[in-house]
Amino acid sequence: MQLISLDGPDGLKLADVPEPSNDKMLVVEVHAAGVGFPDLLMTRGRYQFRPEAPFIPGIEMAGIVKTAPDGSGFKPGERVAAWTPLASWAEYAISSPVSTFHIPDGMSYAQATSLVNYQSAYFGLVDRGQCREGETVLIHGAAGGVGSAAIEIAAALGLKSIAIARGEEKEAVCRDLGADHTLDADSDWLPEVKKLTNDRGADLVFDPVGGDKFIDSVRALAVGGRLLVVGFAGGTIPEVKVNRLLLKNSSVVGVAWGEGVRHFPDMPQRIGRALSELFEAGKIKPLVGATFPLERAADALREIEERRATGKIALIVRE
Repeated sequence: MQLISLDGPDGLKLADVPEPSNDKMLVVEVHAAGVGFPDLLMTRGRYQFRPEAPFIPGIEMAGIVKTAPDGSGFKPGERVAAWTPLASWAEYAISSPVSTFHIPDGMSYAQATSLVNYQSAYFGLVDRGQCREGETVLIHGAAGGVGSAAIEIAAALGLKSIAIARGEEKEAVCRDLGADHTLDADSDWLPEVKKLTNDRGADLVFDPVGGDKFIDSVRALAVGGRLLVVGFAGGTIPEVKVNRLLLKNSSVVGVAWGEGVRHFPDMPQRIGRALSELFEAGKIKPLVGATFPLERAADALREIEERRATGKIALIVRE
């Protein structure tokens, strides 16, 4: 699938391209590819990484290793998931050994496309947020891909969660995932967060949304709280007056999994092992909200653009 022009989903076109090869990278037979908000932004030239059209979109995929370089830790025939800079919406894709990890037995390829979200949620809550059992985490965009992952990771780690999602249907999804409390994103949720925490506030805020509610997220923090900046699905990059942090000894913490991989190349394997243990123990079960064949990638993007998506949206490339 190629993006021919930077016109959003309408710029996509199914095309034949040469099969990729690279002696220093893995070549993966793609079975499923993830669809996320960064993909949508890229189709309009609005992401921080702005490739020129035409290009093959897609930064998440799951499939079977076709070829692997010696010493990579992988071999042909193994089931893997990976983060790729681009080009996962294809029958074959290239991934770096550093950003590739094994899929647990029993996990479907569609589910495995969400593993980068679970890596991000774990990296945010554990590595960057330094969460502790019994703490309370407020999760924005909680019915989406990374938000739903954060709910399950929080529950698995013994955290209490307050999930914010838009509408009763999405709130119900969050409760099914294990959220302790849910609030409507369009409501005046800050006073409710205070009530639910006995006026103490949340120890952590997990925020992949940003936008105009960011200051309320700062206000929602408990003394010593940590606000985890995961992304800006709300469309605007917020700012904060640091005196608000000073008064509560609170912190705003960046969570960029991709940059983390670049600086700590052993991180995906370490977190991957932790996630496999949680999956095998039945503590996480990635939610796939919808699947589409590759030729309907534009429809998959519209699910996200029109805010209908819950959990992970996946493209099924081959069964």
